[in-house]
Amino acid sequence: MPAIDVPQPEFMDDEEIAVFADAVGKFYEKHAPEARVLKWREEGQVDREFWREAGEAGLLGASVPEEYGGHGGDFRHEMVVIDQQGQHGVEGFAASLHNTIILPYLVRHGTEEQKKKYLPRLVSGDLVSAIAMTEPGVGSDLQSITTTALKDGNGYKINGAKTYISNGQIADFIIVVAKTDPNERAKGISLMLLETEGAEGFQRGKKLDKIGLEAQDTSELFFDDVFVPAENVLGGEEGKGFYQLMGELPQERLIIAMGAMTTIERALEETLAFTKERKAFGKTIWDFQNTQFTLAELKARATAAKVFVNHCIAQHLEGKLDVPTACMAKLWLTELQGEVVDKCLQLHGGSGYINDYPIARMFRDSRVTRIFGGSNEIMKMVIARSM
Repeated sequence: MPAIDVPQPEFMDDEEIAVFADAVGKFYEKHAPEARVLKWREEGQVDREFWREAGEAGLLGASVPEEYGGHGGDFRHEMVVIDQQGQHGVEGFAASLHNTIILPYLVRHGTEEQKKKYLPRLVSGDLVSAIAMTEPGVGSDLQSITTTALKDGNGYKINGAKTYISNGQIADFIIVVAKTDPNERAKGISLMLLETEGAEGFQRGKKLDKIGLEAQDTSELFFDDVFVPAENVLGGEEGKGFYQLMGELPQERLIIAMGAMTTIERALEETLAFTKERKAFGKTIWDFQNTQFTLAELKARATAAKVFVNHCIAQHLEGKLDVPTACMAKLWLTELQGEVVDKCLQLHGGSGYINDYPIARMFRDSRVTRIFGGSNEIMKMVIARSM
Protein backbone atom coordinates (compact mmCIF):
# COMPACT_ATOMS: atom_id res chain seq x y z
CA MET A 1 0.00 0.00 0.00
CA PRO A 2 1.37 3.47 -0.86
CA ALA A 3 2.30 5.82 1.96
CA ILE A 4 -0.56 8.13 0.95
CA ASP A 5 -3.69 6.29 -0.14
CA VAL A 6 -5.87 8.97 -1.75
CA PRO A 7 -8.41 7.72 -4.33
CA GLN A 8 -7.61 8.54 -7.95
CA PRO A 9 -9.26 11.91 -8.72
CA GLU A 10 -12.06 11.84 -11.27
CA PHE A 11 -10.13 13.98 -13.74
CA MET A 12 -7.44 11.27 -13.97
CA ASP A 13 -9.91 8.40 -14.34
CA ASP A 14 -9.25 7.87 -18.03
CA GLU A 15 -7.87 4.75 -19.69
CA GLU A 16 -5.82 6.78 -22.15
CA ILE A 17 -4.14 8.62 -19.26
CA ALA A 18 -3.34 5.31 -17.55
CA VAL A 19 -1.80 3.94 -20.75
CA PHE A 20 0.27 7.11 -21.16
CA ALA A 21 1.46 6.92 -17.55
CA ASP A 22 2.58 3.34 -18.06
CA ALA A 23 4.50 4.30 -21.22
CA VAL A 24 6.17 7.27 -19.52
CA GLY A 25 7.17 5.12 -16.55
CA LYS A 26 8.71 2.51 -18.83
CA PHE A 27 10.58 5.25 -20.72
CA TYR A 28 12.17 6.50 -17.51
CA GLU A 29 13.08 2.96 -16.44
CA LYS A 30 14.79 2.28 -19.76
CA HIS A 31 16.38 5.65 -20.55
CA ALA A 32 17.10 7.05 -17.09
CA PRO A 33 18.50 4.19 -15.00
CA GLU A 34 20.25 5.02 -11.75
CA ALA A 35 23.70 4.87 -13.36
CA ARG A 36 22.79 7.47 -15.97
CA VAL A 37 21.23 9.80 -13.39
CA LEU A 38 24.36 9.44 -11.25
CA LYS A 39 26.43 10.52 -14.26
CA TRP A 40 24.21 13.59 -14.65
CA ARG A 41 24.81 14.50 -11.02
CA GLU A 42 28.56 14.12 -11.49
CA GLU A 43 28.56 16.22 -14.67
CA GLY A 44 26.13 18.79 -13.33
CA GLN A 45 23.66 18.51 -16.20
CA VAL A 46 21.44 16.13 -18.16
CA ASP A 47 23.04 14.98 -21.38
CA ARG A 48 21.66 16.59 -24.51
CA GLU A 49 20.78 13.26 -26.15
CA PHE A 50 18.28 12.44 -23.39
CA TRP A 51 16.18 15.42 -24.45
CA ARG A 52 15.96 14.04 -27.98
CA GLU A 53 15.05 10.62 -26.61
CA ALA A 54 12.30 12.20 -24.51
CA GLY A 55 11.03 14.11 -27.52
CA GLU A 56 10.94 10.98 -29.66
CA ALA A 57 9.00 9.17 -26.92
CA GLY A 58 6.37 11.91 -26.72
CA LEU A 59 7.32 13.35 -23.32
CA LEU A 60 7.88 16.89 -24.60
CA GLY A 61 4.98 19.13 -25.56
CA ALA A 62 2.32 16.60 -24.61
CA SER A 63 -0.31 19.36 -24.49
CA VAL A 64 0.92 21.32 -27.52
CA PRO A 65 -1.65 21.27 -30.35
CA GLU A 66 -0.97 18.71 -33.06
CA GLU A 67 -0.88 21.40 -35.75
CA TYR A 68 2.37 22.66 -34.19
CA GLY A 69 3.99 19.25 -33.86
CA GLY A 70 2.61 18.51 -30.40
CA HIS A 71 0.60 15.59 -29.12
CA GLY A 72 -2.74 17.32 -28.62
CA GLY A 73 -3.11 16.36 -24.96
CA ASP A 74 -3.93 18.51 -21.98
CA PHE A 75 -2.57 19.40 -18.56
CA ARG A 76 -3.22 15.87 -17.28
CA HIS A 77 -0.62 14.50 -19.70
CA GLU A 78 1.92 17.04 -18.46
CA MET A 79 1.12 15.97 -14.88
CA VAL A 80 1.87 12.37 -15.80
CA VAL A 81 5.32 13.27 -17.17
CA ILE A 82 6.20 15.16 -13.98
CA ASP A 83 4.70 12.63 -11.58
CA GLN A 84 6.36 9.63 -13.20
CA GLN A 85 9.67 11.49 -13.21
CA GLY A 86 9.39 12.00 -9.45
CA GLN A 87 8.33 8.42 -8.81
CA HIS A 88 11.32 7.08 -10.74
CA GLY A 89 13.82 9.47 -9.15
CA VAL A 90 14.87 11.02 -12.46
CA GLU A 91 16.82 14.00 -11.18
CA GLY A 92 17.82 17.01 -13.29
CA PHE A 93 15.44 16.59 -16.23
CA ALA A 94 13.68 19.96 -16.39
CA ALA A 95 10.53 18.65 -18.08
CA SER A 96 8.24 20.79 -15.93
CA LEU A 97 10.14 23.95 -16.93
CA HIS A 98 10.17 23.07 -20.63
CA ASN A 99 6.64 21.64 -20.92
CA THR A 100 4.50 23.58 -18.48
CA ILE A 101 6.24 26.94 -18.11
CA ILE A 102 8.04 27.83 -21.34
CA LEU A 103 6.03 26.11 -24.09
CA PRO A 104 2.75 27.64 -22.85
CA TYR A 105 4.18 31.12 -23.47
CA LEU A 106 4.43 30.26 -27.15
CA VAL A 107 1.14 28.35 -27.35
CA ARG A 108 -0.89 31.09 -25.64
CA HIS A 109 0.94 34.26 -26.60
CA GLY A 110 3.04 33.53 -29.69
CA THR A 111 2.22 34.71 -33.18
CA GLU A 112 1.27 32.08 -35.74
CA GLU A 113 4.73 32.40 -37.29
CA GLN A 114 6.45 31.97 -33.91
CA LYS A 115 4.43 28.86 -33.10
CA LYS A 116 5.18 27.23 -36.45
CA LYS A 117 8.87 28.11 -36.26
CA TYR A 118 9.69 26.99 -32.72
CA LEU A 119 7.11 24.59 -31.30
CA PRO A 120 7.87 21.57 -33.53
CA ARG A 121 11.57 21.72 -32.62
CA LEU A 122 10.81 22.21 -28.93
CA VAL A 123 8.50 19.18 -29.01
CA SER A 124 11.09 17.00 -30.77
CA GLY A 125 13.86 17.94 -28.35
CA ASP A 126 15.92 19.55 -31.11
CA LEU A 127 15.59 22.74 -29.08
CA VAL A 128 15.94 22.80 -25.29
CA SER A 129 14.44 25.84 -23.61
CA ALA A 130 15.18 28.22 -20.76
CA ILE A 131 13.71 31.48 -19.53
CA ALA A 132 16.12 34.25 -18.54
CA MET A 133 14.23 36.20 -15.92
CA THR A 134 16.18 36.70 -12.68
CA GLU A 135 19.01 39.24 -12.51
CA PRO A 136 21.79 39.79 -9.99
CA GLY A 137 20.44 42.00 -7.21
CA VAL A 138 16.85 42.08 -8.49
CA GLY A 139 15.30 38.79 -7.33
CA SER A 140 11.51 38.71 -7.37
CA ASP A 141 11.06 42.36 -8.37
CA LEU A 142 10.70 41.80 -12.11
CA GLN A 143 9.62 45.36 -12.79
CA SER A 144 13.10 46.54 -11.76
CA ILE A 145 15.08 44.47 -14.28
CA THR A 146 17.87 46.33 -16.08
CA THR A 147 18.41 44.07 -19.11
CA THR A 148 17.36 46.00 -22.21
CA ALA A 149 16.26 45.10 -25.73
CA LEU A 150 16.44 48.34 -27.68
CA LYS A 151 15.50 48.87 -31.29
CA ASP A 152 18.33 48.65 -33.78
CA GLY A 153 17.53 48.67 -37.47
CA ASN A 154 15.15 45.82 -38.28
CA GLY A 155 15.43 44.28 -34.82
CA TYR A 156 16.64 44.70 -31.26
CA LYS A 157 19.93 44.47 -29.40
CA ILE A 158 19.85 42.81 -26.00
CA ASN A 159 22.23 43.94 -23.26
CA GLY A 160 22.38 42.74 -19.68
CA ALA A 161 23.05 39.80 -17.38
CA LYS A 162 20.86 37.06 -15.93
CA THR A 163 21.50 34.54 -13.16
CA TYR A 164 20.05 31.35 -11.63
CA ILE A 165 18.93 30.23 -15.10
CA SER A 166 17.84 26.58 -15.19
CA ASN A 167 19.03 24.78 -18.34
CA GLY A 168 21.40 27.71 -18.87
CA GLN A 169 24.27 25.56 -20.12
CA ILE A 170 22.36 23.42 -22.61
CA ALA A 171 19.43 25.62 -23.70
CA ASP A 172 19.50 26.74 -27.31
CA PHE A 173 16.14 28.54 -27.16
CA ILE A 174 15.82 31.22 -24.48
CA ILE A 175 12.98 33.57 -23.62
CA VAL A 176 14.74 36.72 -22.42
CA VAL A 177 12.83 39.09 -20.15
CA ALA A 178 13.99 42.58 -21.09
CA LYS A 179 13.01 46.24 -21.07
CA THR A 180 12.10 47.55 -24.52
CA ASP A 181 11.26 50.83 -22.76
CA PRO A 182 13.66 51.44 -19.83
CA ASN A 183 11.59 54.43 -18.68
CA GLU A 184 8.62 52.22 -17.83
CA ARG A 185 8.24 49.47 -15.23
CA ALA A 186 5.67 46.78 -16.06
CA LYS A 187 4.64 48.41 -19.34
CA GLY A 188 8.24 48.51 -20.53
CA ILE A 189 8.86 44.76 -20.34
CA SER A 190 8.85 42.48 -23.39
CA LEU A 191 9.73 38.82 -23.87
CA MET A 192 12.35 38.28 -26.56
CA LEU A 193 12.84 34.92 -28.31
CA LEU A 194 16.50 34.03 -28.78
CA GLU A 195 18.08 31.10 -30.57
CA THR A 196 21.58 30.87 -29.17
CA GLU A 197 23.31 29.15 -32.11
CA GLY A 198 25.40 31.76 -33.89
CA ALA A 199 24.14 34.57 -31.64
CA GLU A 200 27.04 37.01 -31.46
CA GLY A 201 27.50 38.63 -28.07
CA PHE A 202 25.72 35.85 -26.20
CA GLN A 203 27.83 34.15 -23.53
CA ARG A 204 27.13 31.48 -20.96
CA GLY A 205 28.73 32.13 -17.60
CA LYS A 206 29.84 29.55 -15.11
CA LYS A 207 27.69 26.64 -14.07
CA LEU A 208 26.62 27.61 -10.57
CA ASP A 209 27.64 25.33 -7.69
CA LYS A 210 24.41 24.63 -5.79
CA ILE A 211 23.71 22.82 -2.52
CA GLY A 212 21.17 20.61 -4.29
CA LEU A 213 19.72 19.74 -7.70
CA GLU A 214 23.20 18.77 -8.89
CA ALA A 215 21.93 17.05 -12.03
CA GLN A 216 20.20 20.20 -13.30
CA ASP A 217 22.49 22.91 -14.62
CA THR A 218 21.91 26.44 -13.37
CA SER A 219 23.91 29.22 -14.94
CA GLU A 220 24.69 32.85 -15.49
CA LEU A 221 23.97 34.32 -18.92
CA PHE A 222 25.42 37.47 -20.49
CA PHE A 223 24.13 39.54 -23.40
CA ASP A 224 26.37 42.06 -25.17
CA ASP A 225 24.57 43.65 -28.14
CA VAL A 226 22.89 40.34 -28.96
CA PHE A 227 20.74 40.95 -32.03
CA VAL A 228 17.26 39.47 -32.47
CA PRO A 229 14.96 40.31 -35.39
CA ALA A 230 11.83 42.37 -34.79
CA GLU A 231 9.58 39.34 -35.28
CA ASN A 232 11.12 37.75 -32.17
CA VAL A 233 9.11 39.82 -29.70
CA LEU A 234 6.74 37.27 -28.17
CA GLY A 235 3.26 37.98 -29.49
CA GLY A 236 4.62 40.52 -31.95
CA GLU A 237 4.00 43.53 -29.70
CA GLU A 238 6.22 45.38 -27.24
CA GLY A 239 5.25 46.02 -23.64
CA LYS A 240 3.20 42.87 -23.08
CA GLY A 241 5.88 40.83 -21.34
CA PHE A 242 4.99 41.50 -17.72
CA TYR A 243 1.35 40.61 -18.30
CA GLN A 244 2.32 37.47 -20.21
CA LEU A 245 4.50 36.45 -17.27
CA MET A 246 1.80 37.12 -14.70
CA GLY A 247 -0.76 35.15 -16.71
CA GLU A 248 1.34 31.98 -16.51
CA LEU A 249 2.23 32.20 -12.81
CA PRO A 250 -0.75 30.22 -11.42
CA GLN A 251 0.20 27.17 -13.49
CA GLU A 252 3.88 27.54 -12.59
CA ARG A 253 3.10 27.67 -8.88
CA LEU A 254 0.71 24.74 -9.15
CA ILE A 255 3.49 22.74 -10.82
CA ILE A 256 5.82 23.53 -7.92
CA ALA A 257 3.14 22.40 -5.46
CA MET A 258 2.65 19.17 -7.43
CA GLY A 259 6.39 18.52 -7.42
CA ALA A 260 6.47 19.08 -3.67
CA MET A 261 3.63 16.58 -3.27
CA THR A 262 5.52 13.95 -5.26
CA THR A 263 8.59 14.44 -3.07
CA ILE A 264 6.49 14.20 0.09
CA GLU A 265 5.04 10.88 -1.05
CA ARG A 266 8.40 9.48 -2.04
CA ALA A 267 10.00 10.60 1.24
CA LEU A 268 7.30 8.84 3.26
CA GLU A 269 7.54 5.67 1.19
CA GLU A 270 11.35 5.54 1.45
CA THR A 271 11.23 6.21 5.20
CA LEU A 272 8.52 3.67 5.89
CA ALA A 273 10.52 0.98 4.06
CA PHE A 274 13.74 2.00 5.84
CA THR A 275 12.27 2.01 9.36
CA LYS A 276 10.68 -1.41 8.87
CA GLU A 277 13.99 -2.93 7.78
CA ARG A 278 16.58 -1.20 9.98
CA LYS A 279 16.98 -2.52 13.52
CA ALA A 280 18.08 -0.86 16.75
CA PHE A 281 18.01 -2.16 20.33
CA GLY A 282 16.73 -5.54 19.20
CA LYS A 283 13.75 -4.36 17.18
CA THR A 284 12.97 -2.39 14.02
CA ILE A 285 12.91 1.39 14.14
CA TRP A 286 9.25 1.15 13.09
CA ASP A 287 8.43 -0.65 16.34
CA PHE A 288 9.23 2.47 18.39
CA GLN A 289 6.16 4.54 19.18
CA ASN A 290 8.00 7.76 18.31
CA THR A 291 8.52 6.52 14.74
CA GLN A 292 4.89 5.49 14.36
CA PHE A 293 3.56 8.75 15.78
CA THR A 294 5.88 10.87 13.61
CA LEU A 295 4.96 9.08 10.39
CA ALA A 296 1.27 8.95 11.31
CA GLU A 297 1.17 12.72 11.75
CA LEU A 298 3.07 13.32 8.52
CA LYS A 299 0.78 10.97 6.62
CA ALA A 300 -2.32 12.76 7.93
CA ARG A 301 -1.03 16.17 6.90
CA ALA A 302 0.26 14.89 3.57
CA THR A 303 -3.08 13.28 2.79
CA ALA A 304 -4.87 16.58 3.41
CA ALA A 305 -2.29 18.31 1.21
CA LYS A 306 -2.88 15.89 -1.65
CA VAL A 307 -6.63 16.44 -1.50
CA PHE A 308 -6.00 20.20 -1.75
CA VAL A 309 -3.55 19.78 -4.65
CA ASN A 310 -6.06 17.60 -6.50
CA HIS A 311 -8.70 20.29 -5.93
CA CYS A 312 -6.35 22.92 -7.39
CA ILE A 313 -5.61 20.73 -10.41
CA ALA A 314 -9.32 20.25 -11.03
CA GLN A 315 -9.83 24.01 -10.79
CA HIS A 316 -6.98 24.60 -13.24
CA LEU A 317 -8.37 22.11 -15.75
CA GLU A 318 -11.61 24.11 -15.69
CA GLY A 319 -9.74 27.41 -16.06
CA LYS A 320 -10.80 28.52 -12.58
CA LEU A 321 -7.56 28.43 -10.57
CA ASP A 322 -6.94 31.96 -9.33
CA VAL A 323 -3.64 33.54 -8.31
CA PRO A 324 -4.17 33.53 -4.50
CA THR A 325 -5.17 29.85 -4.46
CA ALA A 326 -2.16 28.88 -6.56
CA CYS A 327 0.02 30.84 -4.13
CA MET A 328 -1.56 29.00 -1.20
CA ALA A 329 -0.78 25.67 -2.84
CA LYS A 330 2.83 26.63 -3.49
CA LEU A 331 3.28 28.06 0.02
CA TRP A 332 1.66 25.22 1.94
CA LEU A 333 3.06 22.31 -0.06
CA THR A 334 6.67 23.52 -0.17
CA GLU A 335 6.68 24.32 3.56
CA LEU A 336 5.24 20.87 4.26
CA GLN A 337 7.76 19.31 1.89
CA GLY A 338 10.62 20.79 3.89
CA GLU A 339 9.18 19.57 7.18
CA VAL A 340 8.34 16.08 5.95
CA VAL A 341 11.71 15.49 4.34
CA ASP A 342 13.54 16.82 7.41
CA LYS A 343 11.65 14.54 9.80
CA CYS A 344 12.02 11.58 7.47
CA LEU A 345 15.77 12.18 7.32
CA GLN A 346 15.86 12.22 11.12
CA LEU A 347 14.27 8.77 11.18
CA HIS A 348 17.06 7.50 8.92
CA GLY A 349 19.61 8.41 11.59
CA GLY A 350 23.17 8.67 10.29
CA SER A 351 22.15 7.06 7.02
CA GLY A 352 20.06 10.12 6.26
CA TYR A 353 23.23 12.19 5.99
CA ILE A 354 24.75 9.93 3.35
CA ASN A 355 24.11 10.80 -0.29
CA ASP A 356 23.71 7.14 -1.23
CA TYR A 357 20.27 7.31 0.37
CA PRO A 358 17.54 9.12 -1.63
CA ILE A 359 16.33 10.99 1.47
CA ALA A 360 19.64 12.88 1.67
CA ARG A 361 19.29 14.14 -1.89
CA MET A 362 15.62 14.97 -1.34
CA PHE A 363 16.64 17.02 1.70
CA ARG A 364 19.04 19.18 -0.33
CA ASP A 365 16.85 19.39 -3.41
CA SER A 366 13.75 20.41 -1.43
CA ARG A 367 15.19 23.59 0.04
CA VAL A 368 14.99 25.64 -3.15
CA THR A 369 11.25 25.07 -3.65
CA ARG A 370 10.51 27.70 -1.00
CA ILE A 371 12.52 30.18 -3.08
CA PHE A 372 11.89 29.69 -6.80
CA GLY A 373 8.63 30.51 -8.54
CA GLY A 374 8.40 33.48 -6.19
CA SER A 375 9.67 33.09 -2.64
CA ASN A 376 7.18 31.97 -0.01
CA GLU A 377 7.32 35.45 1.49
CA ILE A 378 5.99 36.74 -1.84
CA MET A 379 3.27 34.08 -1.71
CA LYS A 380 2.16 35.41 1.68
CA MET A 381 2.02 38.96 0.33
CA VAL A 382 -0.17 37.93 -2.60
CA ILE A 383 -2.49 35.94 -0.36
CA ALA A 384 -2.74 38.80 2.14
CA ARG A 385 -3.67 41.27 -0.60
CA SER A 386 -6.58 39.04 -1.60
CA MET A 387 -8.07 39.00 1.91
